[in-house]
Amino acid sequence: MVTLSAADPSPHDFLNYPREASLYCQLQKPITQDAFLTLASSCGDPVAAKAFADKGGGSFAEFAACFKRPGLQPPEPGNAVGYATHGIKEMLVPFGFNRRAVGDDDVRLQLAYTGICHSDIHQARNEWGGSVFPMVPGHELVGIVTEVGNNVTKFKLGQRVGVGCFVMSCRKCKSCDMSLEQYCLGDPGCIFTYNYMHADGTIEQGGYSSHHVVHQDFVLSVPEHLPIEGCAPLLCAGITVYSPMKYYGADKAGMKLGVVGLGGLGHMAVKFGKAFGMEVTVISTSPSKEQEALSRLKADRFLLSTDQAAMNKAASSLDAIVDTISAPHDIDKMCGLLGVNGKLILVGASPEPLKFHTMSIIGKRLTIGGSLIGGIEETQEMLDFCGKHGIVSDVEVIDASYVNTAFDRVVKSDVKYRFVINCQSSIVKA
Repeated sequence: MVTLSAADPSPHDFLNYPREASLYCQLQKPITQDAFLTLASSCGDPVAAKAFADKGGGSFAEFAACFKRPGLQPPEPGNAVGYATHGIKEMLVPFGFNRRAVGDDDVRLQLAYTGICHSDIHQARNEWGGSVFPMVPGHELVGIVTEVGNNVTKFKLGQRVGVGCFVMSCRKCKSCDMSLEQYCLGDPGCIFTYNYMHADGTIEQGGYSSHHVVHQDFVLSVPEHLPIEGCAPLLCAGITVYSPMKYYGADKAGMKLGVVGLGGLGHMAVKFGKAFGMEVTVISTSPSKEQEALSRLKADRFLLSTDQAAMNKAASSLDAIVDTISAPHDIDKMCGLLGVNGKLILVGASPEPLKFHTMSIIGKRLTIGGSLIGGIEETQEMLDFCGKHGIVSDVEVIDASYVNTAFDRVVKSDVKYRFVINCQSSIVKA
C-alpha cells in the first residue's frame, strides 16, 4: 500500500498542487502500489514514483513530486493552457490563455478528461458558420474540484465533477424556469462552453485545457464509482439521447426502439434503451456494425438498411427511433419502420435540409421531433441513472498531441465510440 503522512490533501495542497491533488483523489483508497505506479506511468515520473512506493509513501509534497512533468509552453501567456485552433483550416496547437479568478459562487475544476464531440470539429472548421477564434474546443469535461468560492455549498474539495455544453444562462426566462437552460430566451442567452464571445470581447474557451472555472449552478456531480474517463462523453453524447428519449416517452420497458447510426450518440442510445428495458434494434448501412451491435453492445436485433427485403419485413415494427445521423439521409425509409403513433427523434445535426413526404407521417400519425442536449437538472438525473446502472461511454483515451489525427478519424467514423483526451497527462501548465 501507498499512504500519505496526512490522511488527504489539505486545502493548501489543493491550492498549490491542484493537478497532483486531483490525481490523488482519483486513486481508489487504500492505494495499491500497482494502481499508484500505473497512474504515475501515464501522468508523472515513474522513477520517482517507484522510489516513493518502495518506502510505502510519505508527505503530499513527496507524492506531488512523483507527478511532475514538463508542461506546455505556448507563445501566449496565461494562467491556463490548452489546445486551440486559430482559424478555419488551421491545426490545433498549444495555446495559453486566462481563466477568470474563482469568484464567490465559482468552482475550479482541474480537468482530468475531455471528450471529443463531432460538433467540436464542425465548429473548429466553421462548418456551421459563426465560429470565433482562437478556439479551445471541448464540452464534455470531467475533473476534480480544487477550489471553491465563499458561497459554494454544492461541491467540496476533491469531489468528482463535470461540465457539459453550457456554463451560464439568464436563469430568469420561461425556459430557464423549466430547467431548460439550453433553450434560454433571455439575455445573454445560453452561454456555451466554448465558441462564445462575451460583450466585452473575451472568448469562452472549452475543455481541451488544464482547468476551468464555472459557476456552481452549472457544475454537475459525477458518480465516484464509475471509470472517470468514460463519464466525459456522458456530458454531451449521453444527455443528447437521454433527454429526448425521456421527453418523447421512448423509455418504457417492453417498447421497441430503433437506433440509427452506431457512433458516439448511437451507442449511448443503445445502452440507455437496454437499461430502460426496451427491445433495441440497431439500424445501419454498414454490415460490419452487426457484430458490435449484437455482441459488444447487446442490442437485440440488427437491421441493414440497404437490405430492402429485411426493411420490408421490419415495416411498422418499432415504437420509436433515435436517429443520430448528421448527414442527409432517407427519412421516409425510417418512417416506414415505425408503427402507428411512432416517434422519429432526430438528434444528428445535418448541415443540409432533410426531406420527407407528408404521407409518410400522416398515414400512421407519426411524430418527427428533435432535441438539443438537456438542462442541468436533467443532466444530473442522467448522470445519477448512469451511476445506478453502471453506464459509461466506450472510449479511446488519447494525449492532446493526437487531437488533429483524432479529428480526421472521427470524420471517418474510425473510433469506438468516443475519443477522450487525457488532460492531466498531456495538457500540463508549465
